[in-house]
Amino acid sequence: MTALDDLRQARTLPQLIRAAAAAYGDDPAVVLQREGQADETIGFAGLDAESARIARGLIARGVGKGSRIGFIFGNGPMFATVFAAIARIGAVAIPISTMIRANELVRVLRQSDVAGVIVQRSLLGHDYVERFCDALPELRTAPDPELRIAAAPYLRWIVSDGGGLPPAIRDMGFLTEAADTVDPALLEAVEAEVHPTDQMVEIYTSGSMALPKGVKHDHGPALERAHYLPGMLELERGKQVTAQLPMFWVGGLMMYLMPDWVAGAVTLCADRTLSNSRFSMGAVLAEEDLKLTVSRPYWGLGMSETLGPYSYGDVHRAPGRPVCAPMDHWAEGYEVRVVDEEGRPVGEGGIGEIQIRGRAVTPGLHKIARETIFTPDGFLRTGDLGEVEGARVHFAGRSGEMIKTNGSNVSPAEVEMELQSLEGVHNAYVVGLPDAERGQVVAAAVVARDEDAALDFAGIEAQLRQRLSSYKVPRRYLQIRRDEVPMLPSNKVARRQIEAMLQDRLAHPA
Repeated sequence: MTALDDLRQARTLPQLIRAAAAAYGDDPAVVLQREGQADETIGFAGLDAESARIARGLIARGVGKGSRIGFIFGNGPMFATVFAAIARIGAVAIPISTMIRANELVRVLRQSDVAGVIVQRSLLGHDYVERFCDALPELRTAPDPELRIAAAPYLRWIVSDGGGLPPAIRDMGFLTEAADTVDPALLEAVEAEVHPTDQMVEIYTSGSMALPKGVKHDHGPALERAHYLPGMLELERGKQVTAQLPMFWVGGLMMYLMPDWVAGAVTLCADRTLSNSRFSMGAVLAEEDLKLTVSRPYWGLGMSETLGPYSYGDVHRAPGRPVCAPMDHWAEGYEVRVVDEEGRPVGEGGIGEIQIRGRAVTPGLHKIARETIFTPDGFLRTGDLGEVEGARVHFAGRSGEMIKTNGSNVSPAEVEMELQSLEGVHNAYVVGLPDAERGQVVAAAVVARDEDAALDFAGIEAQLRQRLSSYKVPRRYLQIRRDEVPMLPSNKVARRQIEAMLQDRLAHPA
């Protein structure tokens, strides 16, 4: 059996790491490109060796199957190395967003039950050790690194690099020096007991109105997905692929890093990436952003719970459909249906919830009962609405974001698309505000392309009335600056805060 045969049969991450090293050797695997600096590169063999060293250190420190280990790294060789080190020994790898703020960080640390965290010292001027100290003030005064912190009760150690670390945070030597006490044969024995049904990763994400949620995925389904995607993405050995999305979320991990690993492609990284929210369902893109996303296949909807996109279209955008490609096809391994509130299939022209079942769908969310998000027959309730058009399904919005005005449903995405097509408009955010007469009234917060220019909302409304049914046209408008758009720690637009901003400023104009 050849190394490539072993690679094709890999069904756990340790199998993939070792097989890729044997198949591709010193070929570059992950490259971090920094402006004005030399590239940082790691090959497939180096990725195996370096992750094995950290893995042996983790074993020496008592980490084993099911241990929950968090890490914060930007896209690059160290992200791949640390992720591989954790997952190859059967521990649960929990990547944490580099954009996370202190108040969100403490919630993720507590919700995730992490026992240890490996932290990049700094990225783009952000000191993550300082951010941890802001999240857990006890770290500033703790006399030693044996952590006992009520706000993160399972957390026992934090590891970072660089000088000037507080006594509560350990240097990377805590792991790398301990590695020498673990025989490589023990690592192989540990890896042999990692099974496709074991949890590999837990991706933390937050919805617009929810606390962080941990989305579980097992080795087997993740590896099956990683084997499937290279064919869809036309990946091959040595092909250079720019990772446009962060690897700490499902987009970067499952659309770039892992398929590239399987194919022997080179994952090109930069310090700055586009956020998942700019490519996710429910976010209407400005025209310049759209140009960045156009490539085949024309992916449709996807989410953390489905290990990325589960649908794709024959065209990039259907007329009048602003958010994503039409869902003409379901990716391999997914069963999808569109149903009404009673679970009955929606007919032609109807709108219902998109529900999904399949191997690649998460087995569940951490600390959340399965029946909360799954139907009795095993379909994931996505909360996304789909409109049926023959064999095709169109995304119609999030169930919690649809506006009900005078008994009619308005999709914010449709109105946002029309607003953003108008000259002088950069971005628009459409929400429903309470209204005694209509139930809700359509309102829009609008960002001008030239922020020094005042938008003519009377003219904008006149143009919209030529493009939209009258009930969809906003009745209230507010011009805001780009830096006023409220964002969640997940880098998604905080629509609840936009609603509050509109209500306050429209009621109390300056």
